[in-house]
Amino acid sequence: MPENWRAAASRAKSYLIFFLKWTVLAGLTGGVCGAVGALFYQAVNLADRLFAGHGWLLYLLPAAGLIIALLYHLAGVERDRGANLVMTSLRTGEPMPHGIVPRIFASTVLTHLCGGSAGREGAALVIGAGIATAFERRMRFTPEESKLMTMCGMSALFAAVFGTPVTAAVFGMEVAAVGVLHYNALYPTLVASLTGWGVSSLLGTAPELMPAIAVPMGNAGNILRVALLALICALCSILFLTFIHVTGHLYRKYLPSLFLRAAAGGILVIIVTLLLGTRDYNGAGMDLAIAAVEGHAVPWAFLAKILLTALTMGAGYKGGEIVPAFFIGATLGCTAGPLLGLDPGFAAAVGLVALFCSIVNCPIASIVLSIELFGGGGLWFFAVACGVSYLMSGYYSLYAEQRIVYSKLGDGKK
Repeated sequence: MPENWRAAASRAKSYLIFFLKWTVLAGLTGGVCGAVGALFYQAVNLADRLFAGHGWLLYLLPAAGLIIALLYHLAGVERDRGANLVMTSLRTGEPMPHGIVPRIFASTVLTHLCGGSAGREGAALVIGAGIATAFERRMRFTPEESKLMTMCGMSALFAAVFGTPVTAAVFGMEVAAVGVLHYNALYPTLVASLTGWGVSSLLGTAPELMPAIAVPMGNAGNILRVALLALICALCSILFLTFIHVTGHLYRKYLPSLFLRAAAGGILVIIVTLLLGTRDYNGAGMDLAIAAVEGHAVPWAFLAKILLTALTMGAGYKGGEIVPAFFIGATLGCTAGPLLGLDPGFAAAVGLVALFCSIVNCPIASIVLSIELFGGGGLWFFAVACGVSYLMSGYYSLYAEQRIVYSKLGDGKK
């Protein structure tokens, strides 16, 4: 056999081995994550329904916080890094800590049961990465293979609980090192996320269905209006992230005890909820985000959600900030859009995607999210919104461990 044929055969064999290996590994990871994701989704939804039907559960939030603090204290974790652990694992291949999956699962359910303002996707990323680590500990993986497994786990769990598998796959590739896409992870993460989504769907998980939106004409005036709305969302994302980080810093500074922070945070959430006179801003708030896309939102709803989410997450409650960010972006868009001459429902959809893009710095995943949630009819508007919100949000990020590899200004500075 000529030398070049042998080299070609060797390369073909390597590709085939990679294909078969990651079809099995990603599929297995996706299957397990899909089953766990379905259980997690159902548990959180049950907690939300119980809270909606029994408002007095709000008064148990400080007690729930103490239980969460105890779970982490017994594990020797005095300052939980949450999804930042996932970012570190994606960059370095470092495994997730032992026992993290049941801890964050139970803690997120308790947070929702008692009315903390939190989502579920942040916890899903940690659970998925934790499941991937469990596989890694039983196999001999290189650091690069460990990173791939982590991407598969987080993508599969994200897809399982939210029903956007392509977004989940791209998000896993994009989020840890912004500006660098790990293309070798595309096939494994797609297999994992599609499998996770499929298994979760079979087990009764329903994807988030968004109302149809009225896409305006694609003229220069409407593109400018969308760009202005995206700029407003970028500024709001800076406000949101500043509240999150400052609140957490103040909790730690004045209440160094994990238990005191949890109790105080629960009490503050109760007080603010009573002052607002409604439970609308507790929990994840996806129902109100959907209502905003239908064209209905209280003008100051986004501010109330920012405050309650910061008070909840800063005190050590679990769940994540992504769905609250959907709420904030959708209600802000629904409020600001008509002032710019946009349909409120369409503006809510743009606001949801643009604010998500601003806080996670993942414009490609955000554009894909717009297609999976709202179809491709207004793709150019969502692409403009993601471009503007990504640029104008600067270097603020939901994840302290996220690395923006290339300057947003193209000047080599970060």
